[in-house]
Amino acid sequence: MSAPACPKCDSKEATKSGVINDRQRFKCKACGYHYTVDKVGREVNPYYVVKALQLYIEGVSYREIERLLGVSHVSVMNWVKKYGIKVPRQTDYHPTYKILNQKELSEFFQKPENLKSAGLVVTELGDKYMMIRWERFRAG
Repeated sequence: MSAPACPKCDSKEATKSGVINDRQRFKCKACGYHYTVDKVGREVNPYYVVKALQLYIEGVSYREIERLLGVSHVSVMNWVKKYGIKVPRQTDYHPTYKILNQKELSEFFQKPENLKSAGLVVTELGDKYMMIRWERFRAG
């Protein structure tokens, strides 16, 4: 049995270091980190991780991402921390979004007034599309 890669530094050089809860424990020769063999369980598809981080960067809240993707808001927070994602502060703009199918998206883009006075991003969301618009806050 070859040692699995170290989760901290990705080194393949490790020695056996005991057994905990019927799972083999390893010690990385490169960084000294102790770890066990990966748990067998449900793993989140990387598509959802990337999509959640994209939505977070676009200004969508953790709870809203949870509702949209069906992934726990705690998982999203953990991914943000894990990958060191920082969202730039925007005070002049605020995002709004809509979930559209292909026909609705096409109809939206056919109206020129929909394309003025706002930033716009469209991203795939399963079999639909998410359109995010940024409009300036209007004083008044």
